Amino acid sequence: MKNVTDSFISLDYWPSAGSFGFNTDILATNPINLSVVLGGLIFFGKGVLNDLLDNRKQRILNTIRNSEELRGGVIEQLEKARTRLRKVEMEADQYRVNGYSEIEQKILSLRTSASTTLEQLENNKNETIHFEQQRAINQIRQRVFQQALQGALETLNSCLNTELHLRIISANIGMFGAMKEITD
Repeated sequence: MKNVTDSFISLDYWPSAGSFGFNTDILATNPINLSVVLGGLIFFGKGVLNDLLDNRKQRILNTIRNSEELRGGVIEQLEKARTRLRKVEMEADQYRVNGYSEIEQKILSLRTSASTTLEQLENNKNETIHFEQQRAINQIRQRVFQQALQGALETLNSCLNTELHLRIISANIGMFGAMKEITD
């Protein structure tokens, strides 16, 4: 165990020949750099994501308000249908002398029509709300993915320049050369 720690302590005394070596400077190592980059990404990306989510929330709320307005229209139509039903029922009382069969058919027809219309409007409202919610979720997913990808590309482009790329290549070539010499 002592030999292992001695080898790490003596890394500072190795001469730098421009090839493979250990960087013992804690400030130049990748974990700290990555944590700084990730922290910046979280710090700056959070506001953009919150803005997108707030905008989408407003759109969804507007869609819900529109659906509620449509619902109000449906209720109004229902009230009109009920008013018509009351009129028909009053007419039924007047025509009762003439026969019950014709009146019952009108009432049944109006009730069936109003019920069918109400069911159709309710179904349309529910389908519209579900469709808008799914569309909103898909749009948010796409925007988050695009922003994350764009941020990652910007980070990579800003961190990897030509000089660093050439140094990494030459370090790898040196390491492979040393490995070849060892195997020969």
